[in-house]
Amino acid sequence: QVQLVESGGGLVQAGGSLRLSCVASGSSRSITTMGWYRQASGKQRELVATITNSGTTNYADSVKGRFTISRDNAKNMVYLQMNSPKPDDTAVYYCKADLRYSISPGWGQGTQVTVSS
Repeated sequence: QVQLVESGGGLVQAGGSLRLSCVASGSSRSITTMGWYRQASGKQRELVATITNSGTTNYADSVKGRFTISRDNAKNMVYLQMNSPKPDDTAVYYCKADLRYSISPGWGQGTQVTVSS
């Protein structure tokens, strides 16, 4: 099992910037791909960005060019740099970790991001 804890959420003005962090503990050596997902009120959880342990990234079209995902394998951390956020980016952001020998990924408890116009 792996435990994930997000931090860095809060209130930000549209056009500003915010950086989310997620630290993994437990079976962190079995982590492969890590990612950020979000769930807005009344909507389904959706992918924001993912990054493999070799650094290959993937982004939702809605955040391409504005958000950047990165990770520090030595520190078992993944980050999401949010530049020029929009009110539509308001959601609870969740960190996810895929595990090498498990079909069940690890999820964090989420951090609220609110973007004001």
